Amino acid sequence: MSGRSRLIANRLAIAPVGTAFAPHWTMQYQALATDYDGTLAHDSHVTEETLAAIRRLKESGRKLILVTGRELPELESVFPDFRICDAIVAENGALLYWPAENREEVLGEPVPEAFLTEIVHRGVKPFSVGKVVFATWRPHENIVLEVIQSLGIEYHIIFNKRAVMVLPSGINKASGLAKVLKRMKLSANHVVGIGDAENDHAFLESCCIAAAVENALPALQERCDLVMSKDHGGGVVELIERLLTDDLQSLGPRHPRKELASR
Repeated sequence: MSGRSRLIANRLAIAPVGTAFAPHWTMQYQALATDYDGTLAHDSHVTEETLAAIRRLKESGRKLILVTGRELPELESVFPDFRICDAIVAENGALLYWPAENREEVLGEPVPEAFLTEIVHRGVKPFSVGKVVFATWRPHENIVLEVIQSLGIEYHIIFNKRAVMVLPSGINKASGLAKVLKRMKLSANHVVGIGDAENDHAFLESCCIAAAVENALPALQERCDLVMSKDHGGGVVELIERLLTDDLQSLGPRHPRKELASR
């Protein structure tokens, strides 16, 4: 077994069957926050096995929070079961959606017209524009940065593998998740997060336990408490089963990484 395999095996160790965590615990982890593409979904779609696991999670009294870079109409087109989520953080933190209420909250200003005019003039395509986010693909990041600098606007670039997203400064998946948790009256101490790519670092750092699916970027895996043995939705199912088995009590006491860093 390689060193990395041993590390993953150790991280995934579960107490033996019959260990008494049992029915007396107070449930600590009350919500699962998950990325969509590359994590919950494979090739944009969520399997029936993964949906069944989500239903079991919700039947246990826990919440599901989807945290994605996708624009909401696009997400709805590829994920018809999106209403299974208790809350959706879309546009990489710039838009909140509450499925039960069919309600949106926009958390930033639209992309300036001058920015879009210059983007078109520079020949950047394809691109999309959400309520707040501007998105395109590599290798256009250098042109996008030049346009931001030339206009003197306070925007930043966030990468998601090949995707290039532009948002107002201070908006990311962590900021969006923080607003959701405040509305839900949940502490980050009660949240487990799972993701796969660069733009997941921020929100995973704000969770009490951070997990990565097997196909996650190595740099993300290194920062997580758990690396699942399965990829994409299979990894999410694996994490849900662990939550339902012992509420992750086998990991011992945990604090959000941001809280630890501030000590």
